[in-house]
Amino acid sequence: MSKKQLKRQAGITSKSVLATNEESKGRYINPRTDFGFKRIFGSESNKDLLIHFLNSVLDLDDKIVNLEYSNVEQRGRIKTERGAFFDLRCTTSKGEYIIVEMQNIPQEYFKDRALYYVSFPILKQGEKKKTWNFELKPVYSVNLLNFRLDEMDDTKEHQYIHKVQLVDVKTGSVFYKKLVFVYIELPDFDKEENELKTDEDRWLDLLKNIDRLDFLPDDMKRNRIFRKVSEQAELANLTPEELDLYDESLKIYRNMYTTKHILNDYTKVYNKKIAMLTKDFLHTFHM
Repeated sequence: MSKKQLKRQAGITSKSVLATNEESKGRYINPRTDFGFKRIFGSESNKDLLIHFLNSVLDLDDKIVNLEYSNVEQRGRIKTERGAFFDLRCTTSKGEYIIVEMQNIPQEYFKDRALYYVSFPILKQGEKKKTWNFELKPVYSVNLLNFRLDEMDDTKEHQYIHKVQLVDVKTGSVFYKKLVFVYIELPDFDKEENELKTDEDRWLDLLKNIDRLDFLPDDMKRNRIFRKVSEQAELANLTPEELDLYDESLKIYRNMYTTKHILNDYTKVYNKKIAMLTKDFLHTFHM
């Protein structure tokens, strides 16, 4: 089944939040669930997958060759984020700090929160040092979004990936290179198979579509990394215990979207009624 057929079947548009994989399971797990995201990226045995992904989207001059996971729970979490947001934190062999987040539903102050979370590895670098000249290691924040960052942006040429740094507003030149935010809006990534030219394209395609595919595209089958992704994502390769964990993770994911869609529908009806009442009032006022 082609992507165009998949999109018609699931009712997906470039402006919509990604579909919830319907009610049935396909061949592969949903990588946008907590279980799926951490199975692919969050284990020592799959460290090579995370490194490859980060090198693909960060486009650093010096590629990441190794990293270590940090399992420390970050301060500032709230209970309502369960299922909506999860992350991985790691440090490269050069001491660079990387935060990789998967955010499934919009949050009003998401940009503020991303900035808040990068403050922790920045502050950590100055802790318990008798002498310190304030030199910092780079901090990278990679954010995978299952929604549009700016829902009010209706431009046809809307970007699906944003790479943000501190810049001089007059010259546009980068003022500080060691703080980088990457925001990837998966719903707006809409390339067909023959348009996947880079590893960044291939990664985003898999993260958005693999749970709706019956098989891996031929181009990806020839790549060791993407073959490994498909092996890790294949439902047949999960143990009974892992299947139970995935079922629970998928249930949370689907319930979250059901609630969101109900609220969205209610908001649309409410806004429509307010617009009609306002129109009637203005019409009466001008009579």
